Amino acid sequence: MSTDESRRPSEVCKALLAALDASEGRRRKRKRDQTPDAIGLAIKRQLLERVVHEDPNPGIFEEWLLQYGRAGEGMQPSGAIAAMARVVLDEWRLAHAMPDFAVWLDRGAPSDDTDPVARPLGQP
Repeated sequence: MSTDESRRPSEVCKALLAALDASEGRRRKRKRDQTPDAIGLAIKRQLLERVVHEDPNPGIFEEWLLQYGRAGEGMQPSGAIAAMARVVLDEWRLAHAMPDFAVWLDRGAPSDDTDPVARPLGQP
């Protein structure tokens, strides 16, 4: 990924897909009903994959996200889809505004939670 303002949404979203694996790892370790988390992460994964596939122009990315999930002219996306679109937009902006976040994404979004050996929370 580039480190300047020319960073494309598809580049950031490709790296965010790697970070999503860590979210999946944390979700699996929780001891409560995981259904809402799984649904939210599935919506986010689908959105990120679509951004990577369609590669929208950075100049129209916010509008592209606002339009994402509309079933037809004048339709509004569901609340969950709209919320995830806002999260992705915030993360894309963060990748431009916070160099440490961009570097973490560039490194493949490493996390102990992506370790295939499931460890309980708080365990080394």
